[in-house]
Order: sequence, then structure tokens, then C-alpha cells
Amino acid sequence: MAIRDTAFIRTGDGTRLYVKDWGTGRPVVLIHGWPLDADMWEHQMPALAEAGYRVVAYDRRGFGRSDQPWTGYDYDTFADDLKAVLDGLDLQDVALVGFSMGGGEIARYMSRHAGARVTKAVLVSAVTPYMLKSGDNPDGVDGGVFQGMIDGLRKDRPAFLANFAKTFFGAGVFHSPVSAETMTWAGNLAMLASPKATTACVTAFGTTDFRGDMTHFRVPTLVIHGDDDQTVPIDVSGKVAAAAIPGATLVVYEGAPHAVPFTHAERLNADLLAFLKG
Repeated sequence: MAIRDTAFIRTGDGTRLYVKDWGTGRPVVLIHGWPLDADMWEHQMPALAEAGYRVVAYDRRGFGRSDQPWTGYDYDTFADDLKAVLDGLDLQDVALVGFSMGGGEIARYMSRHAGARVTKAVLVSAVTPYMLKSGDNPDGVDGGVFQGMIDGLRKDRPAFLANFAKTFFGAGVFHSPVSAETMTWAGNLAMLASPKATTACVTAFGTTDFRGDMTHFRVPTLVIHGDDDQTVPIDVSGKVAAAAIPGATLVVYEGAPHAVPFTHAERLNADLLAFLKG
């Protein structure tokens, strides 16, 4: 049973998850992407709380201010951790919003825990339904890409993350949709994570097959994805996920990179609020 301890929720295996809990009203739970933490929702949490929602965001195990256990970096455990947060805060009528690898938590939670307490879901630049290229997923990402990420992280994690941020934010030589300070701040958030969690999660989001989870979405679902996402390409993720989830709505952000909570914050906030009120 999950136990609340001030700003922390203790999971079934004793891991403490750091939780931010702002505002009052219908709960919206935000699940962060790799390799960041709950602070990545800098632009969304205030906007949602000011609009009359109770906004909850937590640091995934191994990231941010949460505990850094050696094990548990798989989506069954991540889904159980999400359940611990919902149970620990006794949240009802919940809207789940998952960014990037955070979309995987939602998918696995919907199947593993039958979507308990959840009445709406949003996938933002999410890794669902299956990133890895295989015989029955020929448009996926070659497994060597994920191994290269792991190798780069093990060799020089700060340097790898700094380079990764350019693709993440869609930053070029002469143009960037976010400030240099934002990119530095994101890198600082990433470095709070344990090296074990950072590398293990590459395997988790890169190789977990969520195709069987998609049909377990039985709530209104919004899928948001940029069509210039070079980190999680829309053709293997957003478009496929929206087609696989019964009744899902796909919203494509033209020319948007992966990091739409930062680069398209105002548009994302407006779309989230419209969906939540709809």
C-alpha cells in the first residue's frame, strides 16, 4: 500500500517518489520524459493550476529528487509506481498526461491496472506504441541507435546530453526555438538522474512493445506530436498510436520538434485545457 510522507510517495518496493501537488479541483497528473524530471512541466503546471485544476507531477524513480534504486527501470514497475502515486494521493477522475517516455507509463498502466481512477489521457511526443525496428515493425528505429545512446552516456554523460539537447529542442546552428539558458537548465535536470536510471531507461523506452496496451485505452485520449520530431518520429509513434487507440484524436504540430512542452508551451497549454474542459 502506498504511503504519503510529506512530499514523497513510497512505492511497493520502498522507493520514495518526489511529488509536486499544486492547486485544487479535478486532478491532472503529469508524467515527465527522459532524461528530465517533474520540473520540466515549468510552463504547464502553473497554467493548469491557475485554470482550476489540481496538478500533480512526480519524479520517476532514479530521476530528480526521487530515490535512486538499482532496479525497477521497466514499464511494469513504472506503471506500478504511477498507481502508487494515484493511490497514495487518493486521486479520482484523473486526467493523465505523459510526455515522451511518460506516455509508456500511461499505456502500461491502462492495461496492467485497467485504467483505474483515470477518465482522460494525453500522449505528448510519446514513445508508444513501439519504437524498435523489427520484422513486424519495419519503420521503427534501428536497435543500434539505442545502443549508441547507451555507449555515449557511459563514456561522457554530460557531453552526450548536451549534444542530445540540440535534437530534443530542434536547435540548429543559426536558430533555436528555446534559449541557451533553457537548454542548460534542462541539462542540469538531466544530470540529477542516476547514471543507472539514465541508461536503463533508454532500453526501456527503446525496446518495450506497447502495441498490446493500446486497446486498453477506454477513455477519451488526445495524441499530440510534432511532425519534425527527430527524437521520436511521428510516423512510428504518434500517428500509429492514435490509429491504435479507439476514438483517439491526433493533433499534429507542424514543424515542431520533440520538446513541445517547451517549444510550443502556449499552444500545448491551450490544447490541454480545451481537452480537459471538453
